[in-house]
Amino acid sequence: MEQTLERVKTVREIAPTIIAQNSEKVHRQLRVAAYCRVSTDSDEQEMSFDAQVEFYTDKIMRNPEWKLAGIFADEGISGTQAAKRPQFMQMIRQCKQGRIDMIITKSVSRFARNTVDCIKYVRELKAMGIAVIFEKEGLNTMHATSEIYLSMHGIFAQSESESLSGNVRMGKAMSAKKGNVSFSYKTFLGYRRGADNQPEIDPEQAEVVRFIFDRYLAGDSLKIIKQSLEEKEILSPAGKPVWSVATLRSILTNEKYKGDALLQKTYVVDCITHKSKRNDDRPQYYVENNHPPIVSKDVFDRVQAEMARRTSKRKVKEVGTKTESGKYSSKYALTDMLICGHCGTPYRRCTWSKRGTKKIVWRCISRLDYGTKYCPDSPSIEETLLQNAIVGCIRQVVQDESEYAAIENLKQHVSMYFGKDDENSTAADEAKASELIQAITEAASTGQYTPGMQSMVEELNRIKAKITEKKSRQTEAQESSQRIDDILAAIDKLKDTPIAFDNQAMRQIIECIKVMSKDEIVIIFKGGMEKTVTLG
Repeated sequence: MEQTLERVKTVREIAPTIIAQNSEKVHRQLRVAAYCRVSTDSDEQEMSFDAQVEFYTDKIMRNPEWKLAGIFADEGISGTQAAKRPQFMQMIRQCKQGRIDMIITKSVSRFARNTVDCIKYVRELKAMGIAVIFEKEGLNTMHATSEIYLSMHGIFAQSESESLSGNVRMGKAMSAKKGNVSFSYKTFLGYRRGADNQPEIDPEQAEVVRFIFDRYLAGDSLKIIKQSLEEKEILSPAGKPVWSVATLRSILTNEKYKGDALLQKTYVVDCITHKSKRNDDRPQYYVENNHPPIVSKDVFDRVQAEMARRTSKRKVKEVGTKTESGKYSSKYALTDMLICGHCGTPYRRCTWSKRGTKKIVWRCISRLDYGTKYCPDSPSIEETLLQNAIVGCIRQVVQDESEYAAIENLKQHVSMYFGKDDENSTAADEAKASELIQAITEAASTGQYTPGMQSMVEELNRIKAKITEKKSRQTEAQESSQRIDDILAAIDKLKDTPIAFDNQAMRQIIECIKVMSKDEIVIIFKGGMEKTVTLG
């Protein structure tokens, strides 16, 4: 029989290998860096900043065991986000490159006011064998218990930052309530700080602002305006040669250019992330006539109306799609105004190629997509015939004094119909509403409900609705009157120049064009005048 051998488990200790070293100990200076930061740009803090840099430079250079590895200093920057402190991030990069052995700083709040960032970077540095010395707290991050104390101080620093942020937020809200308007002159186009510390118009920049407003009202898209500014080598508000569409949209919608200001449009949600949101749940304050306007209120309001029109206007679909997914086009005015007289669908510009020759035509989109199923009678119109017919019609209107007089009469009728009667009756209604409000307030102060109060409230609501309706009609009348003024101004301009097809002029004068047949179109001018025109 085979004999089974018993296995015995043993543990043997291996002594460390001892490497003989030279009797002479090698000494190397520690490469020490200092980090400084101040939180504001006041003169007092600037002195503190310079003093910190000078102090740490002297301290490191006087220690024979230390070697200056750099003074890293962020001036006037919040400590809640490390990523937004360039000098701090540069110091961390040099640590990772092995160029720094130790960091000294005044306090935890100088190093970071975000507890998460503070612990994160301290741990990273500790893993690389780099100590951080916090002088005020007497902490060395290489000591075993340092992280506990560091966390506590980090929480206190973050709490202090949140408290300061709350105070700033309350201060801004109180300032807004008083109507105090601030300007960021460095990036705000058109204004500069005046001698009385109030905003004043910068003439050169104001011309750029007016150019943007004028070109938009003339029919140019934001993209076309952007290209025009760049071709003229006009710098953006940030001083860059390239403009963005978002910047142009911001300029066109900023009420400060008409002399007013809307305060508290946004607010900071969290002082740590510095994320802001649109203000929909806190009070806002509108300040009228705060500073000199660059554009008139009328021009500004017309731009807002034009923006709304372009946004709500029926879009012309892209080629090869079944949905209207296009956008406002400033290249061809007819894209916005030419529609089918049979089905109401917009026309689209197409290129026909036959035997090496090309011809531009306009075709009904419904006919293009579905054939004659939904629109059996929409013709294709050659572009040259269409343009010649439009120019001929405009020439007739310009040269015929009776047509010009008809447009002027239309404006008078609009003013008479909507204007003074509504204006006078609105004033009377507002006076009646004020009396009712005062009566309801006095009745409510007694603390007793009476049937008479209910009837007064109902009457007040009826009058308010009536006032709103009349003001809406007045606004509509003003807009109509302004459109007619634009037509008359455009016609006056055309009287002195040879008339040719021009996209900008078309937008200023014509509301839309209906294609009724292959031989006939109806041109509807802004203001309501219609002209039937024969093609060919």
